[in-house]
Amino acid sequence: MRLYQGIRSLILTFFRKILFLWVRTDVSGNSADALGLSSERPVCYVLQYSSLSSRLVLEQEVIRAQLPGATTSLPVKNGPSHSFFFLYQRIGGLFRKRQPPVPTAEFQALVRYGLENPEQDVQIVPVSLFWGRSPDKEKSLVKLLLSDTWSVAGRLQKFLIILVHGRNTYVQFNKPLSLKQVIDEYRHSEERANRKLARILRTHFRKVRQAVLGPDLSHRRTLVQGLLRTQSVKDAINTAAAKEDIAPEKVRARAYKYADEIAANMSIVTIRVLEVVLAWLWNRIYKGITVNNIRVVKESAQNNAVVYVPCHRSHIDYLLLSYVLYKNGLMPPHIAAGINLNMPIVGPILRRCGAFFMRRSFRDNPLYATVFNEYLHVMFSRGYSVEYFVEGGRSRTGRMLQPRPGMLSMTVRSFLRDHHKPIVFVPVYIGYEKVMEGRSYLGELRGKKKQKESVFGLAKTARKLSNSFGRVAVNFGEAIHLSEVLDDVHGSWRDEAYDSEYRPAWLNNAVSELSLRVASNINAAVAVNPVGMIATVLLGAERLAMDEGQLIRLADQYADLLKAYPYAETVTLPEGTGKDWVAYCESMGLISRQPQKLGDIIGLEGSNAILATYYRNNIQHLFALPSLVASLFENKSSLARDKIVYLASVAYPYLQSELFLKYPPGEAEAVINQWIDVLVDQGLLVTLDNERIAHPEEGTEAMLRLKVLSRFIIQTVERYHIVLGILRKYGPAKITAMELEEQSTLLAERMSILFGLNAPEFFDKSLFRNFIANMQKNGVITTDDNGLLCYGEGLDEVADDARLVLSVEKRQAIQQVTMLGV
Repeated sequence: MRLYQGIRSLILTFFRKILFLWVRTDVSGNSADALGLSSERPVCYVLQYSSLSSRLVLEQEVIRAQLPGATTSLPVKNGPSHSFFFLYQRIGGLFRKRQPPVPTAEFQALVRYGLENPEQDVQIVPVSLFWGRSPDKEKSLVKLLLSDTWSVAGRLQKFLIILVHGRNTYVQFNKPLSLKQVIDEYRHSEERANRKLARILRTHFRKVRQAVLGPDLSHRRTLVQGLLRTQSVKDAINTAAAKEDIAPEKVRARAYKYADEIAANMSIVTIRVLEVVLAWLWNRIYKGITVNNIRVVKESAQNNAVVYVPCHRSHIDYLLLSYVLYKNGLMPPHIAAGINLNMPIVGPILRRCGAFFMRRSFRDNPLYATVFNEYLHVMFSRGYSVEYFVEGGRSRTGRMLQPRPGMLSMTVRSFLRDHHKPIVFVPVYIGYEKVMEGRSYLGELRGKKKQKESVFGLAKTARKLSNSFGRVAVNFGEAIHLSEVLDDVHGSWRDEAYDSEYRPAWLNNAVSELSLRVASNINAAVAVNPVGMIATVLLGAERLAMDEGQLIRLADQYADLLKAYPYAETVTLPEGTGKDWVAYCESMGLISRQPQKLGDIIGLEGSNAILATYYRNNIQHLFALPSLVASLFENKSSLARDKIVYLASVAYPYLQSELFLKYPPGEAEAVINQWIDVLVDQGLLVTLDNERIAHPEEGTEAMLRLKVLSRFIIQTVERYHIVLGILRKYGPAKITAMELEEQSTLLAERMSILFGLNAPEFFDKSLFRNFIANMQKNGVITTDDNGLLCYGEGLDEVADDARLVLSVEKRQAIQQVTMLGV
């Protein structure tokens, strides 16, 4: 028997060596740490269907990764000399009718072992294997036959699949199951124990296949024609025909043109080719891509229609996220792209990579709006993953922009119509150390008109490919279940009937709540990098320059501040120390060095000084509350603790709205108190008697740290004070919201010139608009019948308190314009 097993092992090893002369694998989860395996319990690996080739690939990857169980046998009586088994074996073959698969003898023996040895446990690791990853959508019968899809391949088909797709094989190891826990309740029924374990494994394999391959796809032409047969599109066609007094056939042709313009044409072949191209591209322009918290996506994709909602910093975002998902064994999403990207050459490629195109505005085109809504509804109801940017456009300042409600509203309405398939939003933070469009953003912030995308513009961008843009981080945030948001906003939403046109009264509240959670969760997954840390510290210096040793110490100390009170578990911090970060930023050409005998001086010069605000703004929300507390000591040596909490709490709702801070207003006081304690522990504040808090002594290192920290946020608070100063200048019922916004922008621009502020967002009109809207929302100001702003004495008190954060020079600058003592 031992001789037979030895010969059999040699033969299988020979076959494995032959197979891997051709096969190339991409493997996920193949480490003991990732799987959480215990060394005290036996491990065995299970594949869904019996297949010699799959068994050989699995054995090779277990040995290659040095996983436990590679050379051990199944813990069953007279078991095989390996730790692999199959859930099902096929009955039938080339010349016999194929029968439904049945559980293998090894599977049944393992269950029997668990029942007979209740004190023993076995770790069962499910392993999914895909020979190529193609959805069930191909024009060619040959391609359909040779794609690893939802159907079970026969021996001849499997041989051809390996021949065609063997060099694109994907293997995914998944978290182990406990045999003891699964079968414990069926100790007296082997048959029921078999059925339960088989059902759990079968469900697991189906979910993984759903996540990796995506749902079965229909042909694009069939999908487009199907949209025109939906009742809502038919009604829209008839309405447009009657309104324009033209034949319905002409309107129907227009609707078909809209649907054809919108619909994606995802091609796995294009994705595979692009994977190779993008791998080359990333290696050429970036120093690496770091992916964090991918587990959230893999879990969400197995049971839900996933909506990826990344922040939008660069055109690279589209490609980068799809690449990361595909490399981690997930089907790339269908991506909502602006119609401006539907350019010659580029547009068809993006469409075949999953992009569906949408016009910037279709409020005045109800037929287009209906076709687009129906297309999106098909995506969600069939379980496709979708990606769109809630900000609408790219952020030119590095901050999260105010979410636009359009796509979110369409998603909610689609879910209300048909919610049998749960929808989960997965926030994604994409962090660049050096954004490719940085220089063009500078021009736009200075008033230069945004250039329209074109093939020639892309060709010019291609010249930058020899540059290094540092590392990129892709962080996945905490998932948001749409049903839970709706439960919080309108608990009885499941009891109402919805159609394609129905917009419940509470829809706007639901969309607003959803947009706030999405933006907050994106910011809560921020990747802090060396560039952001050094830019933040240098921008806190009065002259944008600092002694190198001092810069290194401050960078380390502010990093320690983030560790002392972590903002969220999904936030990632840079490796290394301040010294490493300074050297890295210098190698990237983002900071300058001036040699000096008493110590080199590091600074920001020219366009780098303005560009640094972009990278500072990426992480500004992390420092918002401690910086706000620090700013209150700009003109006061000490304050009562409850006064600090009160003032910071008054400002918090506006900071939360602008920076998308994750804490609800009701939690603000507790968080502020916690930050006061942290600042005291770090030596930035001092506790006095009678519950008073003071700043450190002037001229000390601690006082310098506090002053620099306060400058991280002080420009935002100054902007608020500009609005209050102008509003009080005119008095109640004397100025409209639009006029207040315009005059505040002009004054901020004037102060930016006078004081050399290098933050273009300081006079960003949209930020003033948002602050004024939030004051109206919070009841601080109201609007009369003539559209004029009114306020009470409470606003004067807030304005007086705001003086604490303003320097004498800036108070005088505001006073000269408003002619009001502040």
